[in-house]
Amino acid sequence: QVQLVESGGGWVQPGGSLRLSCAASGFPFDRYGMSWVRQAPGKGLEYVAGIYHSGGNAVYSPSARGRFVISRHNPKNTLYLQMNNLKPEDTAVYFCARSFGFNIRARRGPGTQVTVSS
Repeated sequence: QVQLVESGGGWVQPGGSLRLSCAASGFPFDRYGMSWVRQAPGKGLEYVAGIYHSGGNAVYSPSARGRFVISRHNPKNTLYLQMNNLKPEDTAVYFCARSFGFNIRARRGPGTQVTVSS
């Protein structure tokens, strides 16, 4: 069955960095666009970034552009999100999703918590 498992979250001070990973299994990973979405406390899902199945194209939300980098390693069935210059407003649960664009019904993992505070 389709499984997505995120890891790499944690607590970091403002200005710090984190690298999230998403291990995928149960489907042909290299045939699917993938994305990262997040949900802050008390808010809805927010699209962060997406990447083509080949890794050849990526898109970012305005809040992520210039600070975050989405990438993938298809032989390892793994999706990444490098987050730099983190801000308190980046605090959220981050999910990887089996969709290039924003799709609230896309399969997601259980998520990993990212907390940015001093």
